[in-house]
Amino acid sequence: MIELKLLEDRIRDQGEIVGDDIVKVDMFLNHLIDIELLCAIGKEFRNLFAGEKINKILTIEASGIGIACIAAQYFNVPVVFAKKGVNRNVGSDIYTGEVFSFTKNQKTQIGISKNYLTAEDRVLIIDDFLANGEAVKGLLGICAQAGAKVEGIGVCVEKGFQPGGKELRAMGYHVESLAVIDSVKDGVIRFGSYPKK
Repeated sequence: MIELKLLEDRIRDQGEIVGDDIVKVDMFLNHLIDIELLCAIGKEFRNLFAGEKINKILTIEASGIGIACIAAQYFNVPVVFAKKGVNRNVGSDIYTGEVFSFTKNQKTQIGISKNYLTAEDRVLIIDDFLANGEAVKGLLGICAQAGAKVEGIGVCVEKGFQPGGKELRAMGYHVESLAVIDSVKDGVIRFGSYPKK
């Protein structure tokens, strides 16, 4: 559990608060990336999902890719990421979904080649942030199209004051969040507990 405290401390010490609902962590998690911290995060995801038979890690570009790749070395499995927008180089034989971005306030189409996700796959979804759960739900839809089984959802930072985590857990998914922000108010970030399944 020391990895959880490490992430919480970094958010508290370096996170930038924007309004009452946005915490920027791009100075160590998803723009400038602290590899040592990501290694600790990857190890913790491996511990949290040790009982699952995972053969592929799934994420969405761009912020989730670095986290997923570091975590994947501890599972010894490949990473597949959903590409945003229409990409001719992905081809036309793809699974698609639509994701609404909270930070960009717009919808984006995502896609994964059918060559890289199949009904034989047992997937761990990994993402940097969980707020309303739009990105994860888009990936869940793609997994459903492929017939892939979702074994779990690993999140670095969950905004506990937004509904995504609660909704995913109510749907029966095994969701693990390494840091849960209960509130962001008056320049103070308050952390909560780590909800289980």
